[in-house]
Amino acid sequence: MLNDIQEQQCSENTTDFSDLKALILNCTLKKSPEPSHTDTLLEMVETIFSKNGVSCENIRPVDYDIAFGVYPDMTEHGWDKDDWPQIWPKVVEADILIIGSPIWLGEKSSVATQLIERLYAHSGETNEKGQYFYYGKTGGCIITGNEDGIKHCSMSILYALQHIGYTIPPQSDAGWIGEAGPGASYGDEQEDGSRAGVDNDFTRRNTTFATWNMMHFARMLKDAGGITAHGNQRTAWDAGCRFDAPNPEHR
Repeated sequence: MLNDIQEQQCSENTTDFSDLKALILNCTLKKSPEPSHTDTLLEMVETIFSKNGVSCENIRPVDYDIAFGVYPDMTEHGWDKDDWPQIWPKVVEADILIIGSPIWLGEKSSVATQLIERLYAHSGETNEKGQYFYYGKTGGCIITGNEDGIKHCSMSILYALQHIGYTIPPQSDAGWIGEAGPGASYGDEQEDGSRAGVDNDFTRRNTTFATWNMMHFARMLKDAGGITAHGNQRTAWDAGCRFDAPNPEHR
């Protein structure tokens, strides 16, 4: 999975990342165990994490019965079932969150949109410093497809993550697209026996940059105890904006 450059970088690393936790939410439309092209590229990220001691869990939201909405538990708002409360604790524990998404009609998947809405449901909650909850956490994204749209999808995802409080490192997005129109997706076996995209230096380099930058920023934030709490505390404004429960509509 890793080439010589990537292996060397991992072997020469002197930073301890062993206390960091990463969560990958692969927003493929395919339920497990059907192979996912996005998962194939995410394997590179997971391998770098593993070789540097970062614990990582990769789950597919589509495997869960997640309700639509912008509240933490939609069973309190008319839905019979909502599995989001099963995923939320994993988000809480993760220092790094990576959203993976395929491209459909030039956009991130509908699952990715739903995921971001559910993350937004907690955006009115605060941490122990009185900041919005996601302060001190690091975010990024990985995109795959066989049509244009990597930067567009990344723009949308990374904007949403920073808006709710995630820290976005430089170059924290990467992806692969094949030729426009029908064709091989990332990792597909081709007629000559090679696998589409796997040897693409641009994708490999950018995925490597994104992974290391997320690890570095997560390390810095954890060592610093998060983001300094001065001038950015929600609680300082609560006297003029009181309500009974966290609600993203009040942001």
